Order: sequence, then structure tokens, then C-alpha cells
Amino acid sequence: MERLDLRQTWQEEPVDVCGFLHVHEDLVKKVQAAMPEEEDLYSLADFFKVFSDSTRIRILYVLLCSETCVCDIAQLLGMTQPAISHQLRILKQMNLVRARRDGRTVFYSLADGHIASILSQGMEHILE
Repeated sequence: MERLDLRQTWQEEPVDVCGFLHVHEDLVKKVQAAMPEEEDLYSLADFFKVFSDSTRIRILYVLLCSETCVCDIAQLLGMTQPAISHQLRILKQMNLVRARRDGRTVFYSLADGHIASILSQGMEHILE
């Protein structure tokens, strides 16, 4: 798949702006009423930042397929266990994964169906 160079695209495409200033008050009021609180928008931005790391995406895809432990994830991704543990800690802090202890082994899985849906929809969008 070809990567898009956004810097080049931004330079070549003109930005659409209104030809004259006219605020549509009814539309503005409707959108303002529907907008989430600023703090919630910051939380949403932080949530999506977690998806910006390809290692974390790879880990989430492993967990989309199966509940597994750090050793197995490290083997599957060709990475060290400490590197995987570090990324799992971030994913866990953001409530994207959950841990389950079975004896001395900790198994990780996606926190809920929303995460699987986000991954699936994102991939569907990329592959269109």
C-alpha cells in the first residue's frame, strides 16, 4: 500500500473557506449543544494517541485473535518481554486490555468488544 505524504498534499490542495462571513446561528447552537465537554474531548484524544504506535497495534491484533501471555506475544512479534510488558502497561492504563492471572502466568485479552470493533473498523477503512 502506498503511503500518502501529507506535507505534499497540504501544499498542493487549496483550503476551502467561506467567500463571505455569515454565521449560521441555528447550526452553531445545535452543534454547541451536541459537543462533549472539553475534558472528554481531551480524554478521547489521549485514547486515540494509544493507537498511534504500531507496536501497540500489533499487540492489540494478537489479543484480537486470542488471549495470551507476554512470552507468547514477544515470540509472535519478535520482541523482548520487557518491551512487550511496557506496551501492555500503557494499554492497560488506558483500559484497552485486561489481565488475568493463572498461577504464575498472566494472560492478557482485549478489555471489551469496543476495542475489537475499533480495530476492525480501522482496518476496514485502510483496506478500502
